[in-house]
Amino acid sequence: MGAVRDADNAVTFDTSALDEWTDPEHFEVTAERIADYAAATNDPIGAHRRGEVAPPVFAVVPVFGSMAPAALSVAPVELLPRLVHGEQDFVFHRPLRAGDRITVRAKPIGYTGRANGSTVVIYGESRDADGELVNEQWITAFFRNVDAGADVGERAPDHRADESVSAEDPVHSVTQHVDADQTFRYSPAAGDPMPIHLDDEIARMSGLPGIINHGLCTMAFTSWAALTELADGDTGRLRRLAVRFAKPVLPDHDIETRFWSLPDVDGTARYAFQTSSDGELVIKDGLVVIADHS
Repeated sequence: MGAVRDADNAVTFDTSALDEWTDPEHFEVTAERIADYAAATNDPIGAHRRGEVAPPVFAVVPVFGSMAPAALSVAPVELLPRLVHGEQDFVFHRPLRAGDRITVRAKPIGYTGRANGSTVVIYGESRDADGELVNEQWITAFFRNVDAGADVGERAPDHRADESVSAEDPVHSVTQHVDADQTFRYSPAAGDPMPIHLDDEIARMSGLPGIINHGLCTMAFTSWAALTELADGDTGRLRRLAVRFAKPVLPDHDIETRFWSLPDVDGTARYAFQTSSDGELVIKDGLVVIADHS
């Protein structure tokens, strides 16, 4: 057990819960769910809009219900109001497609304590009906203003580029608009009912300027920007997509995503990226890996 130093509560992180899987859950990928998600994220790619191939960040939808239970098996349940999504890292073995019947599960693999907050890293996997991996993901849950006082277990894979990369001119830059009603469309499509995205009063009570866009919705915007600019719109070429969420995005605001080339590895093209809104970074340490073919 790891004791947590906190100004308000003496609580404990449970090391015994590490590497314990959540119960498997089953999910049917339908054309309607895919098309709804694409529409809710303003995705222009035809195969997504038609409900044939799922947008990359749709991969979080089947796993979403396992994320909080996995994190809260380590962190005390009373810390739930302090939980925010810190980082997201997808590895894609193939895209999800309409008709897929998948099984998902997740487990906490480690936690890190810092004075300004503690992280719990969750590993999730999705397998098809034949038991083959479709995607893997590392979800970093951040508990604000709680110090777990230790580093235990595994960390998520690193996806940071050297800071000097962003000093160069980007190879691509994409500006997108987050609509005024974006969160109200994204919430049902993703199955994410968190009130800070839907209720202005609750958002302000949480210390926010008002309703904020879902971080994963912003990530979905960057995914289709990457696919259209770097992969000719071919979702099957995407091998990895990782981000660190830095600041929230407000509805009815523009975002700009800039991409920089990195050295190729194992026949894949790698790009670092950052996303900004109103002159401030909202996504840091972005990494996208594109294969030559599907």
